Amino acid sequence: MQKQVLQALIDAVEQRESVALVTITAGDGVYAQAVSRHAVVWPQPERCPVGDLGLGEQSRSVFADARNAIAGKTHRQFHYALENGNFTAFAEVQARPPHLIIAGAGHIAVPLASMAKTCDFLVTVLDDRPQYAHPARFPTADRVVAGPFRPMLDELRQGRPVFDNDTSLVLVTRGHQHDIDCLLEVVDDPVAYLGMIGSRRRIRAVFELLETERSIPASKFDRVRAPIGIDIGAITPAEIAVCILAEIICVMREGPLPGMSEQIQQERSARRKSALERVGNRTSRQQNDEAPPPYRKSLKGEEEAGDR
Repeated sequence: MQKQVLQALIDAVEQRESVALVTITAGDGVYAQAVSRHAVVWPQPERCPVGDLGLGEQSRSVFADARNAIAGKTHRQFHYALENGNFTAFAEVQARPPHLIIAGAGHIAVPLASMAKTCDFLVTVLDDRPQYAHPARFPTADRVVAGPFRPMLDELRQGRPVFDNDTSLVLVTRGHQHDIDCLLEVVDDPVAYLGMIGSRRRIRAVFELLETERSIPASKFDRVRAPIGIDIGAITPAEIAVCILAEIICVMREGPLPGMSEQIQQERSARRKSALERVGNRTSRQQNDEAPPPYRKSLKGEEEAGDR
């Protein structure tokens, strides 16, 4: 493997980038000389691949197929039959590892960080209390950050405008206001998962507060998993961590189990639908009141205005 291709792979791992290593595994005709050549491909079409496959203009088709493999997060093999020869390319996808950010370093965060690391997540723990956000408390976490929640969340984006769709965020802070601060910071980011701990009453209060005082559309909260987790009757911090991680994995793998947040989502959707129906009914009544009077024919065949 060419040194530049190997270095590109190493850099992609360190920078947490999704790439595909494309290898020409078979070829005949004019493509026989391309066998065993490699190239590293990124999902962005504007980013030039590293490495030369020796396929001439056909490299573009291979790179496009490799980008589709990256989007599907699965290895793919492609066969190409052309007039001047045939060849086979294999795209080995190095998917971006899932990243779990835990906002809040309390009792639930400790087992959650450990379990998530066991499940191959990159784990970051954030809290504004240095005595809690300490590496000794989270020995398996990849990063432990102490500082104000909103500025630190923005810093964790590493210069990007938003978190990516392989990032999951769990809000398990110690207070109502911290949850709101974190939610305001990330609610528009296209993350894979966004969950917030709290009772149903607390969750309703937070959402209604943000709707009324910050004029945030109610529909934005439909993607927030709150109350967080899958209902397994969890009681202890470790059991609650299990139900949270189970829901994250369920969302990531598109599993069938419903989360505890779905009841509130259904209630909120029903309330919005009811409010729209009430508005529609009022509009319909106003239109009826303003409509001209109907006309009917009398027994003599003359038109008379109807009762007003």
